[in-house]
This record gives sequence, structure tokens and C-alpha cells, in this order.
Amino acid sequence: MGPPDLRDNWQPMLQQRTLRSITRAVGVGMHSGQKVELTLRPAAPDTGIVFRRVDLAVPVEIPVRCDAVSDTRMASTISAGGDPGAPKVQTIEHFMSACCGLGLDNLQVDITADEVPILDGSAASFVFLLQSAGIVLQDAPKRFLRVKEVVEVRQGEGKRLMWARLEPYHGFKLSFEIDFGHPAVDATGQRVTFDMGSGRYKRDIARARTFGFTKDVEAMRSRGLTLGGSMDNAIVVDDSRVLNADGLRYDDEFAKHKILDAIGDLYNAGHPMLAHYTAYKSGHALNNLLLRELLSRPSAWEMVSFDSAADAPAGFAELAPAW
Repeated sequence: MGPPDLRDNWQPMLQQRTLRSITRAVGVGMHSGQKVELTLRPAAPDTGIVFRRVDLAVPVEIPVRCDAVSDTRMASTISAGGDPGAPKVQTIEHFMSACCGLGLDNLQVDITADEVPILDGSAASFVFLLQSAGIVLQDAPKRFLRVKEVVEVRQGEGKRLMWARLEPYHGFKLSFEIDFGHPAVDATGQRVTFDMGSGRYKRDIARARTFGFTKDVEAMRSRGLTLGGSMDNAIVVDDSRVLNADGLRYDDEFAKHKILDAIGDLYNAGHPMLAHYTAYKSGHALNNLLLRELLSRPSAWEMVSFDSAADAPAGFAELAPAW
């Protein structure tokens, strides 16, 4: 007899979640252009999300943790022990965002190359994949990282200033402002606030795609980056306009994608967060710096669970409805 489905008897304790069945996806890496296969497997309570490089002669497990993040220049990359020279998995943020959006705690992710496939450039394909496998409750309390004090990191000055902040909040809310100084981007919504308790992650955030500027593409490709990028998996912008024939999925898709990324980056803490995240022009590097600053201050956070779903933030006990 398998674990209970989320739609079965109501459980008073807020429980951990994993997949009901194994599921697979094949795609290409955004930066490497390499074909890659993902196999997503259920995992026991308190496993967390663990990537497993099965293409290596001896498979290497890389648990997702804040200190496993070893490169944040173009994406979030984790490596064994956080060692940049060790086996790695690049571009995990969209997948991690989907896991957080669906409340998945425990997964084994077998991967046949060093980069997660980009799929359509958003988290929507991962959400579909995970929901298709089914999500089940586990007999263990879901553990949250609750922020108790304001923590902020800042970089640059003047026009180069960027910052990110976490502050106490009974739930998980994100507020992001972008400022690219580019006519096509400036014509869209620059500020987005999203509350995970709304239950609208899949509809309002997950479909927002990554984006890039044509002026940067040649330089990046000469460095072996964005080799798998195309208008099928990214918003492409020239000096004045969006080049994709279908335009944008949201009128504030650029800012919403930064929220999507931040959700994934913060989930690298290894647990869902109870906090209000606010950021201005932040990115993968600053998001990881913010997590490290938080975790370096024991008085600023604590681990909590909820014996009764009624005590949890609104919306946290429900499963996102199936497609």
C-alpha cells in the first residue's frame, strides 16, 4: 500500500512531500547545449533534494544546500562539497523554483550531464512534470527555516547599487524591482510582489521565461555560454524590442522571472522559508550571499514545524491543483 494521496484524509500535521512515481524529462542545457536526461525519483523523509550525476563512472550525489553553491555567474551551480573543481550541476534554479512552488521536500534527481535542461526557459515544464508524477504526503513534519531578524546584503553604489533583504513574515512573500535601463524592458512592469500563500505560483510565476539581449549573445557564446539558448526557451531582446513572435506571456514577465529565480535560489537553503524577501536588481550571486549571511547568524533564524495545519501560514497546507 502506497503513501496517502494529498486528497485523502486530512492530516493535522503539516507533512513533508515527495513524488508518487518516477518521471523523466529530456532536453538541452542552456549554456552547454548538451543533451541531458533527468530522472526524478521519490525520496525518504528528511532526504531533501539530491542531484546524482549518473553519467560519471562512479555516480556522485550532490545534496542541494546553500554551501554547495559554487558558481553564480550566469546561473546557480552546485558541486560536491561546494568545491568548484568537483562534479557539478549547473542551472538548477528553475527546477528548484518549481519544487518550492509545489512544496516538494524530498527528491532524488538523476542527471546524465552537468546541466539541468532548460526546457521552455521557465519553471512551467518542471511543474507539469512533477505534478504528472503525483505528489504524496510523508509521515514526517515539514520543516521551515523561519527568519527572526532582518538580514540585508548590498553591492555597488549609485547606478550599480543592488541589494536583497529578508525580514520576518508568517508566510513566504517576495517583492522584486528591476532596472535594466532598456526600452523594451522598461516598457513592462518593473515591480512585482508575490505571496506563495496565494496558491497562484503556477499561474502567476511559473510561466515567466529567462531572457537575454542580442548584444550579449556573441560574447557569451565565445565563452562557451548560452550554446543551447534560442527563442524556444528564452525571451530574446535586441536594442529596442522583444524579438519573439509570440511576445510576452505576462506584461511584467521580466520582473516575474526574477521572482521565479529568487524562489529557486532561496530554496537552496534546503528548506522552505518563512520570510519576506525584498530585492532591487538582485541576482543569483547576491541571493546566495543573502542566504549565507542569514545562516551565519544563528540568532536570525530557527527551524520550525507545524503540529496543526491551522497554525501554518494560509495556503501552505494545500496542494496546487492539477493541470
